[in-house]
Amino acid sequence: MVDPSALLLARAQFAANISFHILAPTLTIALGWTLLFLRWRWLRTQDTAWLAAYRFWTKVFALTFALGVVSGITMSFQFGTNWPGFMERVGNIAGPLLGYEVLTAFFLEASFLGIMLFGHGRVSERVHLLATFLVAFGTTLSAFWILSLNSWMHTPAGFRIENGEFFVTSWFEVVFNPSFPYRLAHMLLASGLTVAFLLAGLSAWQTLRGHANASTPKVMRVGLTLGAVLIPIQIFVGDLHGLNTLKHQPAKVAAMEGVWETERGAPLLLFAWPDEAARTNHFEIGIPKLASLILTHELDGEIKGLNEFEGAHPPVKPVFFAFRLMVGTGVLMLLTSWGAWWLLRRRGWAPERLPKKLLGWMALMGFSGWVATLAGWYVTEIGRQPFMVYGQLRIAELASTTPSSHIALTLAAYVTVYLALIVAYVHVLRHLAKKPIDVLLHGTGEAPREPKSQEVLA
Repeated sequence: MVDPSALLLARAQFAANISFHILAPTLTIALGWTLLFLRWRWLRTQDTAWLAAYRFWTKVFALTFALGVVSGITMSFQFGTNWPGFMERVGNIAGPLLGYEVLTAFFLEASFLGIMLFGHGRVSERVHLLATFLVAFGTTLSAFWILSLNSWMHTPAGFRIENGEFFVTSWFEVVFNPSFPYRLAHMLLASGLTVAFLLAGLSAWQTLRGHANASTPKVMRVGLTLGAVLIPIQIFVGDLHGLNTLKHQPAKVAAMEGVWETERGAPLLLFAWPDEAARTNHFEIGIPKLASLILTHELDGEIKGLNEFEGAHPPVKPVFFAFRLMVGTGVLMLLTSWGAWWLLRRRGWAPERLPKKLLGWMALMGFSGWVATLAGWYVTEIGRQPFMVYGQLRIAELASTTPSSHIALTLAAYVTVYLALIVAYVHVLRHLAKKPIDVLLHGTGEAPREPKSQEVLA
């Protein structure tokens, strides 16, 4: 019998680890493709401002990649220490998918990252561009395999169970399970938005603090353009993902919307205080019928209530408020990217001509992608509770018998280290952002060379 306090601490420890770990790939997935664009622009124009931007953001990519490796290793250990039942029961499916991620994606990223970092002036422009592409492709391939496994845990398919152990009947159905396409698209777009706002936010901070250089206007323009283009697409994909979730995980949707009794024409609650003990909401502020319209595309569409899933639905408060934080951040992203892009264009793409208050707000929004991603991740993962594999395996079945005191000690250590790493990460970003452009270009061995540029573009 698993100690309830140990189970709670084990869940908290895994949540802390995955919360920190997801910050890294959320940046590196899209940042790899952004680097490819910056490199291509340098080759196309021979403008050293593009090269300086590439050099700077390559350093950021490497720093972020290192954080992801550190947290990924500790996360893998937790499967054995806190959740041994998971690999015992689901190892035939989870093991190969994680193995594919390491063999086809991680090694690809790690191998060619060295060329990106240290190959300036040592390899041809063609090889360096190819290395950048392979790193970007590797990050996306890594997301493919990880999200395939994660999606399968939400919408399991292509398996059979023998003596409590899961076996594959169709790898195609396992990999391309019902929620996978929506979850993958949603995550890739989230990564793009995270990068977009970090590009724009850091450029705004440089402008405010007097550290702007020739690459700052270009990077800000790229960031705002990327954000303005991707946020409407993300809203559309989010709607499709919501429809898929309503079909396969109705209890999660009921928690997201705070719906206790099955009803038609459910209101969209802008605010409420869910009360699980009384199984009702307090202080409701809502828009009539809008939740049903959004989720079912019908004004009188039916949404199943939490009372139909008593004992098998997630904790309501975390899912309810995390969902509103994610949506609220998305609305701010939409308004900020469109408004700032329009004004920057009106000001001749010159960041220094933007109002200081707007620059301050953009700097504040620099890490908004992380906020939205974490909120969305909590909706997704807490919303799967009390199951590890939705509808098949409950979390309590898979936990270890490790004493709660041991888990509490390691949890405190993890949180302390992770907070220190986040502070150090932001400090290093600020330090890099203060460097003048000549420092970024020093030792690259690269200068405008028209013949080589022509060769690459041929």
